[in-house]
Formats: sequence, structure tokens, C-alpha cells
Amino acid sequence: MAASNLNNTEAPLQKDLDKCVHCGLCLNACPTYRELGVEMDSPRGRIYQMVQITTGQAEMSQTYVDHMDLCLACRACETACPSGVQYGKLIEAARAHIEDNRPRPLPIRLFRWFIFGQLLQTRWMLALAGAGLYLYQLSGLQKFVRSSGILKPFGKLAEIESLSPNAEVPFFFSQIGKTFPAEGSRKYKVAFLAGCIQNVTFSRLNEATVRVLQKNGCEVHIPGAQGCCGALHVHSGRKEDARKLARNNIDAILDGGFDAIISNTGGCGSTLKEYHELLETDEKYHDRALEWVKKMRDVNEFLGSIELNTNMGPMPMTVTYQDSCHLAHGQKVRVGPRKLLAAVPQLNFKEMPMSDLCCGSAGIYNVVQSEMAGQLLKNKMGYVNGTGAEVIVASNPGCMLQLDAGARLHGKGQRVMHVVQVLDEAYAKFKS
Repeated sequence: MAASNLNNTEAPLQKDLDKCVHCGLCLNACPTYRELGVEMDSPRGRIYQMVQITTGQAEMSQTYVDHMDLCLACRACETACPSGVQYGKLIEAARAHIEDNRPRPLPIRLFRWFIFGQLLQTRWMLALAGAGLYLYQLSGLQKFVRSSGILKPFGKLAEIESLSPNAEVPFFFSQIGKTFPAEGSRKYKVAFLAGCIQNVTFSRLNEATVRVLQKNGCEVHIPGAQGCCGALHVHSGRKEDARKLARNNIDAILDGGFDAIISNTGGCGSTLKEYHELLETDEKYHDRALEWVKKMRDVNEFLGSIELNTNMGPMPMTVTYQDSCHLAHGQKVRVGPRKLLAAVPQLNFKEMPMSDLCCGSAGIYNVVQSEMAGQLLKNKMGYVNGTGAEVIVASNPGCMLQLDAGARLHGKGQRVMHVVQVLDEAYAKFKS
């Protein structure tokens, strides 16, 4: 497709592209470049291609699409960059640009319409899908599929099934719209974002998050009109869908008089903190989005900033911590999770090498780019195994699913937990 014929509404902005000075300091931070050694699969190479497309020097070919799709959007290059290039913003714009200009085959368009336009935005659909997943597990069919290897001839399907999450009943949907009082005197009034898929596959994590916040003097509100944050939509180039979801969440939560709006998901939180960029040209919502961003906190960030309740029982176990890419590189939150783990009695923390190198989860990347994701996971588990840890702690449900598969496939059966789950268990063991 000739560049001159492109719809450039969502294209990367020249002012953002111009920040890259092509120094190459990002290369070693990039997981795909580390694996392939291909310049066009590095941040610098991808930015060069974006410039070619947006200036009309090249066509938006399938090769260009493939290089953009192979990017994890992990944003490790942002941490390495001395010039302040907002690579996450660029790759999201490039994918939106592609979405606007390269129609996909009809079956794929229908699939994406259902997943992004319907399933993630509709509670009853998520609950129905969760019920199906629960029956698949409860019936023993999942155990048979995995033990028999019946899907191995189907290649990618077997890889996708190995990553399927557990449905956790009862689902968390029943808690949305409720308020949970603080334990002791109320110090903070907070809103908790329950997510979308999390309400089915991480119900216990959401419950643990509420309990830990309560233990720390928070009156926890779970606003009823909240919905999906739009992170998966942004990462997949569907920015208009994401804007719609952002407006809904702002209207549902911002005016509630909350001290903080809290997410327990590193990937979602990164998008939630960038609503002002997503709604940059929206005259009605941009200022409200700026107010939203001021209140938005990751749960590790929030708990690490207050006087933590240290009435915890002993947790005698060895743990290592995997940095969520979007928490570490997008939100710049690294100290908080480690500070919280350090507060747990008898917990033995072992730092793993390359803890902030992507595990290969990256939203739905491990499904659509399963080969690269599998190799990154294998590498990651090598680092994990080297620590001798019996528990892998993370701060993002997507990472937790990936690492759980890694523990089964390449590990030593390590348990995978969220930071707040560790705290929740420690609080439960406290004896006054």
C-alpha cells in the first residue's frame, strides 16, 4: 500500500520519532534483538521503519507489519534510552496506524471484533466463558489433554492450551459495586479496579488485594460502573475502543472523592496512567484524564508509600521477584514490591539476574507470537532456577500465567504468587 494513500490519523507523530538519535543503547535491552540479532527487530530499527512509513518513503508492507507485531512492547528500551524516547507510545501508534490501513482477513476481523469489542467489555460474556473454562478443568478434560499430548500434532494450539488460566469460582463479579470497610480507623478512601478477565481467572488475587488494603486502613470501594481498562485494545492497535473504555472508567470513578485509584495489574496500570495521552485530543476528557492520572496507583506503589501494617506472621520461604515490564519500565515502579517483600518475617529474598527482562507474556503476545514467547520463557526460567527460589513473585497476572507455565515446562514446580498474595498470607498468620 502506497504511503501517500495511508490514513495517518493514528500514525506515530514526527516529534516523537525525532527524539531517537539512533545511538543503539536500546539494543541489548530489547528481548527480540537479543534473540535474533536483527536490526529491524530492535527498537532503533523499528523506529527507522516507522519514519519510512510516516514520511512516505516506503510502503506499509507485510514485512513492516511483521516487525511491528514481533515487538513485545515491553518498553525496556525506554529504561535504556538516554534521549527519553517514548517507545511505548510509538509502537502503539504504529499498530493503530496498521489497524487503520491494512484490512485483515474476514475470519480474523470477526475474531478480533468478538474478543476486543464484545468479550472483554461484557461481564456476562466473560462469566459464560469462565464457566466453560471451569467445566473444562473440573471434568478432567484439561488434565487428559495435557497428559496425553493429544494436541501436539496441532502445534500452536498445544502451546496456547498450556498457557490457559484456571477459572477461579466464585468469580469476583459479585463483589463489584460493593464497599469494604477499613480495619481499625479509616486512613484512606480508595477505589479498586477489578479488571476484566481477572474477575474470572484471578478472583482470589482480587479478594486478597481488598483484604490487604483493608488491613492498611483503606476503605475499599469497587465502583459498579467500572469496566475493562483498554490496555489490550491499545496494545493491539484498537485505540478508539480504548478511548471509549477510558471515558467510561473516568466517569465511573473520578468524582468519587478517592485518595487513590488502585490497580493490582502492572500491564493495566501502565495504560491507566496514560489516559491523558490516549485522550490528548479530547477536549471534554483531557483535563479529567489528567486528574485521573494524578490519583492512579499500582497497589505496590501505594502500599510502599504509606506506613505499612507490619502485623504479619512468619513466611519461611525463599522467593525471587520478576519485574512486570509495564510496572518497571512503563510505571517506573521497582522499589515498592521489593520493599513490601522485605517487610515479611522470615521471607528469604533472592534477586534473579535480568529480573526486568520480559518473560514473554506481554498481553496476548504469548498467544499470537508463541514461538518467541516460548523461547523468552525458557530463558527466564533458567534465571529463576538459578536462584533456588521455591516461589516466584510477580505483580502482573499475565506474567503470573506465563511463569506458572514456565514452572511446569522448564522449572521445578515453583509456586507463583502476586506480592499482595504474599502479604495476605502473612497477615493471616499473624497472632496477636
